[in-house]
Amino acid sequence: MLLYDYWRSSASYRVRSVLNLKGVAYKTVPTSLLEGDHKAADYVARNPQGFVPMLSIDGHDLTQSLAIIDYLDANYHDPKMVPSDPAMRAKTLAQALIIAADIHPVNNLRILKYLKDVLGHDQAAIDNWYRHWIIEGFTELEAIAPEDGLFGSDLPDLADVCLVPQMANARRFDTPLDAFPKLLRIDAALTEMPAFKAAHPDAVNPDA
Repeated sequence: MLLYDYWRSSASYRVRSVLNLKGVAYKTVPTSLLEGDHKAADYVARNPQGFVPMLSIDGHDLTQSLAIIDYLDANYHDPKMVPSDPAMRAKTLAQALIIAADIHPVNNLRILKYLKDVLGHDQAAIDNWYRHWIIEGFTELEAIAPEDGLFGSDLPDLADVCLVPQMANARRFDTPLDAFPKLLRIDAALTEMPAFKAAHPDAVNPDA
């Protein structure tokens, strides 16, 4: 099993966390977004979007972090990332998608490069853009976060797995987080878990 992975990619961080939580052994193939490894012809032939992560497993090249996690959930059951109960499943997906569909895509590296290289915004404006969308999404997520425990109650679920990388990104861009005490509490609990510690960008690329 090979994970084509960029250490700072939050989508890759999600998949690393799930693989670790489920105890699935894998090998990493570093795929630098800055050096253009994801645009190499042999990579794009297997992954036409040219994104990371890509998980090569069971004869398949799986792409898109949530699709990869869904595959892992179907084949490695514990802990479950998404409940089987339809209503609970919808709730978990809604929580996770606030990050994976609403915050992350507009703050992706290719969007930030477009803002700078094509639209001509300076770095201060780009950083403000980044923080704006995190704060907007976190405000919504804080309102529906549990008062106690994790999003997944006693065990991490998909919303938890999406939260940790986004919190790391928020801190990297100096986003004020005092307005999100429930998210901070959940993140603090998760980042103490060995699976998340091992998936952290600093653990993946200690020389960064």
